[in-house]
Amino acid sequence: MTDQPTATPPHGLRLWLAGARPRTLPAAVAPVLAGTGAAACADSVVWGKALLALGVSLALQIGVNYANDYSDGVKGTDDDRVGPLRLVGSGLVPARQVKIAALGFLALGAVFGLVLAATTTWWLLLVGAAALGAAWTYTGGPNPYGYRALGEVSVFVFFGLVAVVGTAYVQIEEVTWPAVAASIGVGALACAILVANNLRDIPTDIEADKRTLAVLLGDRRTRVFYLVLLLTALATAVWAAVAFTPWALLALLATPWAVRSARVVLGGATGPALIAVLRDAGLIELVFAAGLAAGLAAG
Repeated sequence: MTDQPTATPPHGLRLWLAGARPRTLPAAVAPVLAGTGAAACADSVVWGKALLALGVSLALQIGVNYANDYSDGVKGTDDDRVGPLRLVGSGLVPARQVKIAALGFLALGAVFGLVLAATTTWWLLLVGAAALGAAWTYTGGPNPYGYRALGEVSVFVFFGLVAVVGTAYVQIEEVTWPAVAASIGVGALACAILVANNLRDIPTDIEADKRTLAVLLGDRRTRVFYLVLLLTALATAVWAAVAFTPWALLALLATPWAVRSARVVLGGATGPALIAVLRDAGLIELVFAAGLAAGLAAG
């Protein structure tokens, strides 16, 4: 997932904020919104746990962003980036400092998760351990799965199924169908953000031997896949409206941005022209999740 570039490199705290990729944070907020909406549908919202879940999600997202910056930077993958600034790849921050920041945020997420496990059920520690492992090995380690076309699978699982159902579970203490439906929609849109990012990076990823799903699918099929992910999410809103409450259709408020981004992607935009799609993809996920959460709560 990516962030919008700046005209000149920032300095100090602003540099670190840019490295945290704030425009990716909707992918962390959205699943917590949707999961809490599913909890509200069951009249079981526990705001303290919802906030802890948000802390876990935000800390892991920022940790993943710094970890990817570090790992791609030391591998040389970011040497010829088309997109936004990277701390290590740009040479603006020493790799060791970025690694420490990554581990620090992952540790913070682990602390929040430990509190949730202690107040819910200890088997959540296994889920947390899997999430931490996935966060680091996405681009880190000797055989990063993000370089083997498995990034979308991990995003769907951890920023869709696990994050949404997990947020609902710590409040309801059971798995419900509204939470499952929401997790599929949110997971599909989280994947759409990554697909748009990897579509833009196909040329440079091929040169760096980074075999993302976009590289394997090729340009045309990646664009079609992006559309399929958007339609999948919108279809889950219709499912939720039919199965649980018509108010779930509030998630369709994201449709205008989905249409706009799909037109750009299917129109053949490349390189920097896809930055707007990445912005819209994050907004689509956030509006979708907020609308769905409000709808499930109202129902």
